[in-house]
Amino acid sequence: MLQNMRSASQHWLGKIVLTIVFTLLIAGVAIFGVEEFFRGGSSNTVATVGKTPISAEAVRSAYQNQLQRYQAQLRRNLTPDQARALGLDRQVLSQLVTEASLDQKTRDLGLSVPDSAVLRAIHEEKSFQNAEGKFDPSLFYQTLQRAGLNEALFVREQRAVIARLQLAEAVAADVHVPEAMREAVHRYSTERRAASYLRLPPSVAGEIPAPTDAELEGYYSANKASFRAPERRSVNLLVLSPDALAKPEAVTDEEIRKVYDGERDRFGSPERRTIQQIVFPDEAAAEVARKQIESGEKPFEAVAIERGNDPKSLSLGTLTKAELFDPAVADAAFALQQGAVSQPVKGRFGTVLLRVTAIEPESRKPLAEVEPEIRKAIADQRARSNIDAVHDAIEDQRAGAKPLAEIAKERGLPLVAAESIDAQGKDPAGQTVAGIPDPDTTLPAMFRSEIGGDNEPLRTKTGGYVWFDVTKIDPAHDKPLAEVRDQAVAGWKAAEVTHRLGVKARELQERLDKGETLEAVAASVGLNVQTVSDLARNQSKDDLDADVVGRIFATSVDKTASAPSGESRILFKVTSATMPAYVPGSPTDRTIEANFRTALADDILGEYIAEVQKKAGVSVNQAAFRRAIGGEY
Repeated sequence: MLQNMRSASQHWLGKIVLTIVFTLLIAGVAIFGVEEFFRGGSSNTVATVGKTPISAEAVRSAYQNQLQRYQAQLRRNLTPDQARALGLDRQVLSQLVTEASLDQKTRDLGLSVPDSAVLRAIHEEKSFQNAEGKFDPSLFYQTLQRAGLNEALFVREQRAVIARLQLAEAVAADVHVPEAMREAVHRYSTERRAASYLRLPPSVAGEIPAPTDAELEGYYSANKASFRAPERRSVNLLVLSPDALAKPEAVTDEEIRKVYDGERDRFGSPERRTIQQIVFPDEAAAEVARKQIESGEKPFEAVAIERGNDPKSLSLGTLTKAELFDPAVADAAFALQQGAVSQPVKGRFGTVLLRVTAIEPESRKPLAEVEPEIRKAIADQRARSNIDAVHDAIEDQRAGAKPLAEIAKERGLPLVAAESIDAQGKDPAGQTVAGIPDPDTTLPAMFRSEIGGDNEPLRTKTGGYVWFDVTKIDPAHDKPLAEVRDQAVAGWKAAEVTHRLGVKARELQERLDKGETLEAVAASVGLNVQTVSDLARNQSKDDLDADVVGRIFATSVDKTASAPSGESRILFKVTSATMPAYVPGSPTDRTIEANFRTALADDILGEYIAEVQKKAGVSVNQAAFRRAIGGEY
């Protein structure tokens, strides 16, 4: 059953009904803890569907899980404003309301999942099975223990999810996709077209004279947004980073030597040995074989053959001592001389004889070569250990209204003075201002603040902090025409070229519609006719972009039309449209049917859930919702 649930999770229905189980198991409880997550009573109810409540704890956990997933995908942290802009809060609430709706309906219908079904689902879950594909109780309990869940809580969630799936499958299973729909999709996706066309370059528009004052003023007024100056700010930033606090010169030679001697593998390659092994049923058999090998009666390989081993598979590999899983085997192998055979060794998987066939000695870089690396590592570690104490001290100074510039000078920390930057961190010349840490989070915070605002320090990705003070704000404003005249003239001329090409294309199209050939029309304007075939819908080809191709597919065969293409315009005539015959039951048809069955099932289930919510009633406590996801806004 759980395998079916995993398969179902590939579309949105599965994601809706399966979110709780393994999200909670792996991530959710790690944030708030099991008791806090499942405890009701004192916590506010964020929403209610019928008689089914959605607790603030559930909303907080689901929101944090969703936020962590997005941050992992984007590989950067999201501010609260960025998360809300992505709609994470609304997604989470909608998902929880949907789950509560299904739970409410299962109770209304009296649906229940027997213990045997839950037990079977758990036994069939691959995560709880051993290498032989059998349910392993130790794996099951270890997984729950790592997540902090107990058996009762996990079973309860399993039972709820199974019930939701059963209801969803009853509503949306076995949806029939009409043949007419499948044929329409086939025609749309397999149609191919051919066309002949002319590319009208900007030169066809002729010489564009300078605009009159009235024309330029009209263009400027209609396109003021293109000439608007963005808001700019001047900001002082105090950056506290591990690098800024690190003092490599304070690290002593004795400390460096201690690290060098204590972490030998870090500065070189440990000893590696090529080890052979023969396994015996008991120590006595191993001892007999050892004596035969030592006396020369039988070679090591012959003993291996008698034990049913292929001499080519005797080697465990060339390994370091740490890479050997069995400590007893590791100790014995690394105590042997090359070519020697060990005494019988009682390992974890039986009694063995060992032989070392090759030894790669340990190698180490000289201390002088790695001394700078060790010195920096020690200094960085000390800085990271001390950074929170420095943070607290700076906060005390900030509470005493001490300017950032004085704090930076007193503590020897870098102060970044960013003058007149925009929200993208660029100066008036369009260059990125250097020295702003984590600009994707720091810049939005700077542009939310005000002059004299009490700003909280921001945590950086390197484990440091940044404080900032806004010293000046230049609001966004429209640049006067005199300031942007050259840009406005260039924009007007580009618009005029586009207009003239459109007029020329309509003139030529009218000639084509009256019966002239495309070749004759092309010759009259000094252009060459080009042809293209096997055009696929929404795909560019040759020098025709997807927009032009889309226009070709929107035009009837033997008809003409035109479309913009960069600075040029394409005048074309559709010459043919072909498509393979539709064959019901073919592999392509079955693929279309499978895809649309899922889409139709999603739509049906969505309508069903909406009707359930309408009848049961949904209420949301917006204040409790805002508190649950992290504050008012």
